[in-house]
Amino acid sequence: MVKSDIEIAREARMKPIMEIGAGLGIAAEHLSPYGHTKAKLDLGYIDSLADRPDGKLILVTGINPTAAGEGKTTTTVGLGDALNRIGKRAAICLREPSLGPCFGVKGGAAGGGYAQVVPMEDINLHFTGDFHAIAAANNLLAALIDNHVYWGNSAGLDPRRITWRRALDMNDRALRSIVNSLGGVANGFPREDGFDIVVASEVMAILCLSTGIEDLKRRLGNIVVGYTRDKAPVFARDLEADGAMTVLLKDALSPNLVQTLENNPAFIHGGPFANIAHGCNSVMATRTALKLADYVVTEAGFGADLGAEKFFDIKCRKAGLSPAAAVVVGTVRALKMHGGVTKDALGVENVEAVRRGVSNIARHVENTAKFGVPVAVALNRFVTDTDAEIEAVRAELATLGVDAIECTHWSDGSAGTVDLAHHVVELAESGRAAFKPLYPDAASLEDKVRTIAREIYRADDIALEAKTRAQFKEIEALGGGGFPVCIAKTQYSFSTDPNAKGAPTGHTCRCARCGCRTGRSSWW
Repeated sequence: MVKSDIEIAREARMKPIMEIGAGLGIAAEHLSPYGHTKAKLDLGYIDSLADRPDGKLILVTGINPTAAGEGKTTTTVGLGDALNRIGKRAAICLREPSLGPCFGVKGGAAGGGYAQVVPMEDINLHFTGDFHAIAAANNLLAALIDNHVYWGNSAGLDPRRITWRRALDMNDRALRSIVNSLGGVANGFPREDGFDIVVASEVMAILCLSTGIEDLKRRLGNIVVGYTRDKAPVFARDLEADGAMTVLLKDALSPNLVQTLENNPAFIHGGPFANIAHGCNSVMATRTALKLADYVVTEAGFGADLGAEKFFDIKCRKAGLSPAAAVVVGTVRALKMHGGVTKDALGVENVEAVRRGVSNIARHVENTAKFGVPVAVALNRFVTDTDAEIEAVRAELATLGVDAIECTHWSDGSAGTVDLAHHVVELAESGRAAFKPLYPDAASLEDKVRTIAREIYRADDIALEAKTRAQFKEIEALGGGGFPVCIAKTQYSFSTDPNAKGAPTGHTCRCARCGCRTGRSSWW
């Protein structure tokens, strides 16, 4: 009988976290323990690493997700363990799970089988309290906004044009759209409001892109909370909120150190969604890992059309990172679904459906290579996969000059990913990487969106509403035109239609004024 993820995690023989830190050369005084198996790194110690050379950065991305499952996180963990197994000094960097998806359809985000990070239950629940701190900072700003309006509104905020929303880390549809301040004069001025999930908060995006306390405070101060009647922006710094928010986030900014089932180091920090935000773990965690390990394996959320594009164009661009290689993850089961097979028929061999579905992973491979990064493919093998189906994937990808490596880390741990580890080392050491973002900083916001739509989504063009063009002009007038764009889109398809599987072309991306409020000013 196959053990469940939680059974495997509970049987793990974890080492004291100080011992995991010592393996990376971190002295005990630079770790703040949260119990025996979790710790945060001291920010002063992180600053002291600045002059060390960086290790090799490996991105793990994937195909457009399906109900069949793909396994980016398990592959990230399995590859990190396998790199250590073959004698490399490696660490992994992951995002923290959100409570909403954990209790919803998606479940946790600590890997699975014998490729997990532990303590799994702690990581999937409250962990070290980072998300609670982010929610508190977000809601402090919301409270300050309403309090500012109540006590005279010296900033001239138009209550109809307040854009900042509240946040909680739970799926609670009843709070998506609300009216606040009911109950009389003492409770303020009634207005429309709402709650976003914490991982969609601009504070989450800001924390994950910040490089230190002062940078965090600067970015928080640049949040646009609303507009005056004359449509002039009002910033969080205008309400003197930036300092107080920074104080609430001072501990949350520190990366968290845990371990894999095989007692290898894992940094888990931050957790913005990739379908609406930039979908990467924190810059602080990645930079720190690169100073302490020779190889750092990290993942970006959802398919490469969202996670990898934002990892390259936003995180790497703004943090000065240069990836050495990338791994695109897929499964035969998921490729069958992209080839038109229903979920209840996935256990039956269907080589033709696999060949049709390979178009999806091939597109992601081609797109990832556009960033100047050498690419490998990891195929998570299920017991129902046949040799003929695996060979069909390999043959199709071989025409692109890409090796598809069969992986069994879910059942075999690092031993099932050794071949992938050797291949990744070969790619990373080949000197082939010449990282470049997809578009230049100087391009207009409209051109940046059009470039992503055409080059990554393979759309014919974009169609912008008049309000969207006006919003672009407004952002450019405020000095934000030179920064990367972060596009909210369905994760299930290259197009904006979640039902368009495989590798659709010929569509038009219709762009409306974004209502998800996930980081319009997060980068500046």
